[in-house]
Amino acid sequence: MPHIKTHRASWVVARMIEKGVSGFKVATVTEARMVLEAGAARVLWAYPTVNAHHLASFLALARQYPQATLGALIDSPQGLEAWKQAAEAGGWPSNLSLHVDLDPGMGRTGAPINTDALTLALGASKLGRFGGWHVYDGHINDRDIELRRGRVAEVAARVRQVVEQGRDAHGLSAELIAGASYSFDLWPADLATYVAPGSWAYSSDQHDIDLAHLEWKPAAFVLATVISRHGARVTLDAGAKAISPDKPMADRFRWDSPIVMMNEEHVVVNSDSLNVGDRVMLLPRHACTTAYLYDQALVKTENGDWETRTQLGSKR
Repeated sequence: MPHIKTHRASWVVARMIEKGVSGFKVATVTEARMVLEAGAARVLWAYPTVNAHHLASFLALARQYPQATLGALIDSPQGLEAWKQAAEAGGWPSNLSLHVDLDPGMGRTGAPINTDALTLALGASKLGRFGGWHVYDGHINDRDIELRRGRVAEVAARVRQVVEQGRDAHGLSAELIAGASYSFDLWPADLATYVAPGSWAYSSDQHDIDLAHLEWKPAAFVLATVISRHGARVTLDAGAKAISPDKPMADRFRWDSPIVMMNEEHVVVNSDSLNVGDRVMLLPRHACTTAYLYDQALVKTENGDWETRTQLGSKR
């Protein structure tokens, strides 16, 4: 169940569906709408919000696409109550379920992996809306795979205890959606029903280095032009607003020497070979936040042609 935040592109979703992927994770209602319009059979809104406007919008999507299966996350009693209130006006769509989000130690969202999570699941079950469990372990991103393996195993053991207790003692669904790009292949297959890598769709400089054993081929670049040259340094038209905005300057993209300077619209790097007018393809350190900056992508097709295709970009 890949996360589409990496690309936010309906044509990528459509291609994945052609290859057999049927379910997708999303972070926003807009992403959910795009995925459903592309023909997805299942979508999980992996964001436990209590925003009444967003909840109403997602409920409307469920009613608009009755043939699809939709899920949403809760991680608190307040979240469950917010969904109850949001559904009062039009009732619960039969194709919408709630999944309890578990905190594996990341400290961002998720209920504690203990009886609190079980109580929350039982509350959703009383409404006839409990769909299963969700855990995102994005903080487990060590380069050492054996270290990652051990950390995932520790989290998985705690998750298993709650999931099995819910199933055996209360008849709750044991479906679990787990993992992230660094951990999806390390979750026990008898526990995780679905795994959810994100960045594999495009990869990135970071994942190309840290997850080399997966042999993901980087597929998203920022095309930059040399606009000025000063001795052994050149200036490109791909500044802080153009690539990996969530990363430190020195890590924005792959280069064979440290980035000298970066401003909003300029970046200065060392180069002995580039001249004014030359173009270079920059491999982002983080593809997800880079694709978010662009509502179009220049795509090389399988037959070698180039096409300009639309994507959500920063549309919320």
